[in-house]
Amino acid sequence: MTDKTVAELDGEIDRVVKALAPALVDKGWMLCTAESCTGGWMAKVCTDLPGSSNWFHGGYVCYSYPAKEQQLGVIQDDLVQHGAVSEEIASQMALGARRGSGAGVTVAATGIAGPGGGLPNKPVGMVCFGWSVSGGRIQTASEVFQGDRDQVRRQTVLRGLQGVLDLLQGDGDQPGVPD
Repeated sequence: MTDKTVAELDGEIDRVVKALAPALVDKGWMLCTAESCTGGWMAKVCTDLPGSSNWFHGGYVCYSYPAKEQQLGVIQDDLVQHGAVSEEIASQMALGARRGSGAGVTVAATGIAGPGGGLPNKPVGMVCFGWSVSGGRIQTASEVFQGDRDQVRRQTVLRGLQGVLDLLQGDGDQPGVPD
């Protein structure tokens, strides 16, 4: 179980969204989400903030393999080879969302929120993230979160949006791929 309470996680999510909004406005960028295991939760917390239409473009909720392929252009052979819970797929989801939306930055999350579905090499709580920034830069990461389904999903929302904020506040030295 995570050592943070639901209220603490929600408070951290709220803090990140409130910092993310002006950072995006300052850059003149819109944010788009590509979500699987969170089921649109990142988009929800962004739109909870009044005025979010100034910096939040929208989101894709792509839970199934066909949805990832059809809505985000994820390559079917890569889904079969790597599985949906992989940095390869998170990267493709983030890039597909940016290409589809034209947003300046996207975040993607795909994982196993539980309580079942885990494998020895992909345990319950494993989430893979992808971030795609205007100009073609893509960054990925994987985390294994502790707790029940709700806690894993909250931690995913927090990590995904914190990653966007980190990119906006960083020096821009992330590895790139062409658009």
